[in-house]
Amino acid sequence: MKNTGGRLVTAACLLTALALAIGFRHGGIATASATASMPASDLQTVTIDAEQAKQVHVTTTSERDFAPSVEATGRVDFDQDRLAQVTSPYAGRVRDVFVRAGASVTRGQPLFSVDSPDLAQAEGSLVGTTGAREQARVALKRAKDMAAVQANAPRDLEQATADEQTAEGNYQAARRALHLFGKNDAEIDRIASQRTVDGVLRIDSPIAGVVSQRNIAPGDLVQPGTGVPFSIAVHDSLWLVADVAETDAMQVRVGQPLHANVAGKALDATVSYVADSSDANTHRVTVRGVLDAHPEGVRAQMLADVSIRTATPERHIAVPEDAVVRESDGGMVVFTTDDGLTFTRRPVHLGEPRDGYYPVLSGLPGHGRIAAEGALFLSNALTLRAR
Repeated sequence: MKNTGGRLVTAACLLTALALAIGFRHGGIATASATASMPASDLQTVTIDAEQAKQVHVTTTSERDFAPSVEATGRVDFDQDRLAQVTSPYAGRVRDVFVRAGASVTRGQPLFSVDSPDLAQAEGSLVGTTGAREQARVALKRAKDMAAVQANAPRDLEQATADEQTAEGNYQAARRALHLFGKNDAEIDRIASQRTVDGVLRIDSPIAGVVSQRNIAPGDLVQPGTGVPFSIAVHDSLWLVADVAETDAMQVRVGQPLHANVAGKALDATVSYVADSSDANTHRVTVRGVLDAHPEGVRAQMLADVSIRTATPERHIAVPEDAVVRESDGGMVVFTTDDGLTFTRRPVHLGEPRDGYYPVLSGLPGHGRIAAEGALFLSNALTLRAR
């Protein structure tokens, strides 16, 4: 604000000096009739002295590539295709938590364990069916031995065979039930042989990655439908997600270059997804790209300024933003010069600014020197002289 105030004071002083100079040059204060008789070309030029020229910075125009683009706000997010939200499929109380947030884990590594009544019941069923299976096998063998010497009726052997088959089916069903709890064959065999029931359900990581969230502690109650205890993410790959306005979304296509600024770091990607529908609340369309490589320190949920290039770049003469003066009627003008003292007003047609420069679509015939900082002073000087 101090800088702006200083500039305004300087401009006011320069305008006063210029007004006096113009007045003295024409033998006093210009009258309306003198202004009316002034040639039209004089109304488009203004001449300043060497002292005033110190306040006007003169630069040379250049050519730049301007790519039509769509601007949007966005954020960095985890690659949802490589993100696992791990929870317990059955209700229970957390017994142990084996890893901390930020830890690297491998596939199959235990994350936490739960005391599960459902698992305890399934283990008890296995123990019971194991005993019944063994008893049915012994009974069947005895029935076969007796039938060999014709010591029992045929129906006794048939009944023993049916009982053994039923016991075997119940045993296999109990094993399959424990498989659903994540138990492997070795663990199931141990339960069956040792006749032990502990009801401890171990939850393992389904993927290799980093623990991005941990929301449980020993003693917590977990059950399906509640908060997610663990999130495992692959940090090598992130998503760049942009929320594009509906008016701009029709220009966005899969495969277009996508550039973003995240906490001062430049990120580049390619549009890999454009949503089929607009969000009913925000009226924005979700667009994303995959960041397979990203600077250190870039993290999920960081905000991003996103630019999506929607067409091939076009080369135009470029002028700095501070060289452009917007006049009262909305028109844009720049001031050209050959010697840095005499400046000519030129109306121009400009495109959208990019990186501090406007593309000149028409009105500036070629390369040349223009007023940059101080162009507003020149415009005000012309206005003052025309009064």
